[in-house]
Amino acid sequence: MLKIIEKTKIWFAISGIIILIGIFSMATKGLELGIDFKGGTLTQISIKQDFEKSDIDTIIKKYTTDFSSSKVNNTSIEIKSPNLAAANTTALVNDIKAKYKDASLTSQDDIGASIGSETRNKAIQAVVIACIAILLYVGFRFEFKFATAAILSLVHDVLFMLTFYSVFQIPVDSSFIAAALTVIGYSVHDTIVVFDRIRENHKYIRSVDVTVLANASITQTMARSINTVLSVLITLTAVYAYVPSIRNFTLPLLVGVTSGCYSSIFIASPFWVTLKKNNKKIKVSHAK
Repeated sequence: MLKIIEKTKIWFAISGIIILIGIFSMATKGLELGIDFKGGTLTQISIKQDFEKSDIDTIIKKYTTDFSSSKVNNTSIEIKSPNLAAANTTALVNDIKAKYKDASLTSQDDIGASIGSETRNKAIQAVVIACIAILLYVGFRFEFKFATAAILSLVHDVLFMLTFYSVFQIPVDSSFIAAALTVIGYSVHDTIVVFDRIRENHKYIRSVDVTVLANASITQTMARSINTVLSVLITLTAVYAYVPSIRNFTLPLLVGVTSGCYSSIFIASPFWVTLKKNNKKIKVSHAK
């Protein structure tokens, strides 16, 4: 039987250090918000032939250094920039035509700052509502201590994702929010599997200490959690490598799913044990 709970301080310290790095990074550098949240221009250009993304990026840098670009498919590119004016877009397309003669502007959409602010607020609301709904569901399905541990695990995963994006200054856009909500669903599912095993084991070994109970339950579900996350990560890695147009969605999923597997084993269950032991100490002190 694995002794996971006995090393709770180590697991909490690892997560705490990473999250503190993220908080420091966000306090000093902040998050690099995409145009979905701060406004800007979304431009799509059809090259109409195979092309090297690095060649297009070199041309774009003549007109703006604040941009992100991604291949929509093998013959089109999408450019997001907060300061690429219409006149510059025309010159940009002409420069690309000089290298790829059949290139043409497919579309150009302006996203106002007010719309970006509204999108950001709604995204935050979506994450908060999802966490509250999960808290109520897990509290009803299991008990409040399980629900509290599950929510802490979800907050842990979101902070991990934010830390990664802040440290590496990767633009945060609406795809990140969609990925965060997906990770929340995945993480709570993985956590509930462990909690359900704890509850089932408790029916048959009621007199055992919660540390032994949690260790036994984690050991029994460890292989399932690892096999599940590995299969998901292999799929996501393949999608990230071969489908460039949705990398903004698959990258945060890769980070979040990895964190979700870690937190369901090393954060949620140890925190539940901590809550149970603290509650027991309070009851003993009140009895005295």
